[in-house]
Amino acid sequence: MPFPRKRSPLLLRQEEMQFLKNIANSRTEPYAKVQRARILLAYGKGENISRIARKENTDRPLVERCIDKALSGGIATALKDLPRSGRPPLITDEDKAWVIHLACSKPSEYGFASERWTIAQLARYIRDHPAEKGYPALTRTGKSAFHNILAKAQIKPHKTTYFLEKRDEHFEEKMAQVLFVYKEVQQMNNGEERERKTTISYDEKPGIQAIGNVAPDLAPVPGKSATWKRDNEYKRHGTLSLLAGIDLHNGHILGLVRERHRSREFIEFLNLADTYYPKDWKIRTILDNHSSHVSKETMRWLKTKPNRFEFVYTPKHGSWLNLIEVFCSKMTRAFLRSLRVGSKEELKQRIEQYLDEVNASPVVFKWQYKLDEVLV
Repeated sequence: MPFPRKRSPLLLRQEEMQFLKNIANSRTEPYAKVQRARILLAYGKGENISRIARKENTDRPLVERCIDKALSGGIATALKDLPRSGRPPLITDEDKAWVIHLACSKPSEYGFASERWTIAQLARYIRDHPAEKGYPALTRTGKSAFHNILAKAQIKPHKTTYFLEKRDEHFEEKMAQVLFVYKEVQQMNNGEERERKTTISYDEKPGIQAIGNVAPDLAPVPGKSATWKRDNEYKRHGTLSLLAGIDLHNGHILGLVRERHRSREFIEFLNLADTYYPKDWKIRTILDNHSSHVSKETMRWLKTKPNRFEFVYTPKHGSWLNLIEVFCSKMTRAFLRSLRVGSKEELKQRIEQYLDEVNASPVVFKWQYKLDEVLV
């Protein structure tokens, strides 16, 4: 006759049994959780502890602990580990502070060639030098521990992010001048009386590559290939520069495609603008501080056109204030990105054709950022 049970039976509701069955049959749950679910199901069906231990290939104490937790705290408690006090941490806050201090330094300061730590390099240095620095607990610490220390401090010493320092002490003043021009242009475009002057936003786009295919492109095929296909190899034919200005009143693009963008090319663009606009108009131009814009050669030419041009310069590292940048970005994304040509001459012809197409349906670009703060 079997011995009577000393423990109370585990009474499982139908939904609890189904919940345990789902875990017991799971291929994604941790093994310990699956095993505990099987133990609880077996005990709930009336199986004794010894039989359950043999079936699960484990010992009685483990089965007993699992059942006791279910009887006292429910099946949810039995399926997870209860928190334990654990071993006291060997790595102190002072140790962690030293690790963070090192991570915030450059390895070159400690005799290495590199400028940024890798986790492996940092761990190796810490393990080699902790005792002499007064942190012996770090001698046998693994790489993952250092990674966790830095992760908790939200430090990634192997990465670099970039920022742009304002090196122009008159940045705000120059930005205000540019925004004032945009505000005035907006009012003129809204129907207010227009003076006999125009405003263009000018910049150069250098280094446009003339890239040719070594094999023909393959067109999309319905049901087989959704995109154009192109050989990875290509042939370089050289580069060209685009000198372009956009009329902020009507969206017309004035453009020149040349080999370079020196003072003589800039003067050639100014001649183009001088020819395009009526002779009694002032041509106000927003541009950056490129050397060709302020060179002696440019200044000599401007003296031959008194009261014709007015330059408004963007601040240093403030070329994003120039509206022509929006057009150049759009041109890169919509036209140049997929362009393939057989020569620089073909590239020049295709860019000029693109400008003609844009001018056939011009778009007036409008500045929005901080414009409401400008008073005219």
